[in-house]
Amino acid sequence: MDTSVVVSIVAAASGVIVTAVSYYLTKKKDREADWRKYKYEQYKEFMVSISGIVAGDSTPEGNRVFAKACNTLHLIGSKGVLGALHAYQDEARYSNPNHSAAKETALLSNLVWEIRKDIEIPGTPQASEFSVHLWCSGTSPKE
Repeated sequence: MDTSVVVSIVAAASGVIVTAVSYYLTKKKDREADWRKYKYEQYKEFMVSISGIVAGDSTPEGNRVFAKACNTLHLIGSKGVLGALHAYQDEARYSNPNHSAAKETALLSNLVWEIRKDIEIPGTPQASEFSVHLWCSGTSPKE
């Protein structure tokens, strides 16, 4: 075979390969971005549900919404998120006779930190430098 023909065939084949690899990598990045966006939306719903269980704003419906959001996290949460979620649930549950508000806050801070880590939020500080403080509306349930 003539050298110029071989060079042409190799050049054409490498062009096809480069295009295919580029397409694959682009699609992979798109899927990862879509997955991260989906996880963000689920984590956002979870964080919104926490508002329904904060001391002054806690309602039976809020507790139901929170339970559903917790259960949904089992579909998307990383091992770190799920471990932190379970620790938080164990401390926050009504049936915990040794409940500590300080421990609950620390566990919630760790849970939110794990969520931020899982979805790779830029600027997330070290776990030891991160804390969460929930805010309730200050209105009575009848308002």
